[in-house]
Amino acid sequence: MTRFKSLSSACRRSTGFTLIELITTVFIAAILLSIGTPYFGDFILGQRIRTAASDLASSLVYARSEAVKRNTGVTIAPATGGWQNGWTVTVGAAVLSSHEAFTGLTLTGPVGGLVYNSNGRLAAVPTPFGISASGSSAIPRCVSVDLSGLPSNLAGSC
Repeated sequence: MTRFKSLSSACRRSTGFTLIELITTVFIAAILLSIGTPYFGDFILGQRIRTAASDLASSLVYARSEAVKRNTGVTIAPATGGWQNGWTVTVGAAVLSSHEAFTGLTLTGPVGGLVYNSNGRLAAVPTPFGISASGSSAIPRCVSVDLSGLPSNLAGSC
């Protein structure tokens, strides 16, 4: 009976972690976190740039399809202050959709906006849209529209 009693008390003492093991684990986790944090910030900024480019290309496709569907011209124009402050898709005075601003990003594009004709084409090839973040190593994006009115979203500067 004493033999079983001493085994159970020995097992009870050996469970869990010591303070040294816990401090070592926290220290290693802190080192890994401090190494990965700068890269994670660039990753998030790169994803914001990709999202902005995707949203812009999606709005261009929407404006083109509405022009064909309604058999009239549809305009996509920047908000007051430029494309980084958002944009609207309109038919005459009716606003079909609007997009909010992208803070921390720089969007450049045609100053007067774009007008899709009833056949879904543009009158002239516009300057491409550039999307970037200043002071970052994140890869910029370029959204260009071809003669048929279809946008393309590519990595890199315009």
